[in-house]
Amino acid sequence: MKLATLNNNTRDGTLVVVSRDLARCQQVPQIAATLQFALDNWELVAGPLQAVYRALNENAHDSANDSAHDSAHDSAHESANENVLDSVTPHAQPFAESLCHSPLPRAYQWADGSAYINHVELVRKARNVDVPASFYTDPLIYQGGSDSFVGPHDPIFALSEDWGIDLEAEVAVISGDVPMGATPEQCAQAIRLVMLVNDVSLRNLIPGELLKGFGFFQSKAASAFSPVCVTPGELGQAWRDTKLCLPISVQINGKAFGKPNAGEDMTFNFAQLVAHAAKTRELAAGTIIGSGTVSNKQGDLHGSSIENGGVGYCCLAEVRMYETIEQGAPKTPFLRFGDRVRIEMLDATGASVFGAIDQQVAMYQERAR
Repeated sequence: MKLATLNNNTRDGTLVVVSRDLARCQQVPQIAATLQFALDNWELVAGPLQAVYRALNENAHDSANDSAHDSAHDSAHESANENVLDSVTPHAQPFAESLCHSPLPRAYQWADGSAYINHVELVRKARNVDVPASFYTDPLIYQGGSDSFVGPHDPIFALSEDWGIDLEAEVAVISGDVPMGATPEQCAQAIRLVMLVNDVSLRNLIPGELLKGFGFFQSKAASAFSPVCVTPGELGQAWRDTKLCLPISVQINGKAFGKPNAGEDMTFNFAQLVAHAAKTRELAAGTIIGSGTVSNKQGDLHGSSIENGGVGYCCLAEVRMYETIEQGAPKTPFLRFGDRVRIEMLDATGASVFGAIDQQVAMYQERAR
């Protein structure tokens, strides 16, 4: 099923079930008012939510394909109370991505990995620094700020272009409760939802922070997540080995910038990333774990851009690293005020899976709470 959170000017928004084609949605206050409530009570509410989702799709004349997209786990919930549907399906409304907040407007935990080692190799090669051997066997994760995400169509705010504003197109999962020391197999079963993320980085602030030896803080701006999050079973064959095996599309100012496949060259899958995060602590329902910047290996440096027949990039830092390796210095600028970034993923039929993150870079203005 597909879920989203409408921005109703409260901190946690309003949960809606969204039809597969992203055309309609249904508020479900009698089941779960917010996504966090749903995650906290997943075993109780997943069935009724799935029933609403099925009804939305059937009313859109899509019932013939419904069972093909749902996992066995999702199907187990489809026998939910039909009286729930009697009160909700007449009130479906058009779904507008521009009215969405991130699925979780705030979260108890946001931890972002770096599962695509090609990205790490590039960054370090440009600095003539070797990648430690442990990076290939032990995941790398940092703790991000999760108290206030921004909506998928909200601006990327900054106070200065000199900070080196960069996008990072990634995949993320939301977990249920995970015990300390959980195995990857256990963690795979705890993955509730999948979504996209723009993990904005302020590249020119990173070196100074890393020199302090304490990790990122000021160099990581507020992240934005896709309008819609989906259950793994909804992804069908695109969800394999807890990897999302579809290309992620990135545009900058309307021009294609990247289309790497998120399922390729991912050194650590999501089950492994969640298990790494849970090694020494319990994870609460609603924990978000990111993949890190999606990055595919490309044999010919000159063929890496889309213009030259490659799959392109998911962040500006990578193309700047290629330029540094090839030419001795980067030439592509970071994002400037007025630039627009679009991140989206299409399925095999060309339909948008999660809706689009579509953001413009802007000078910061205080937001109303």
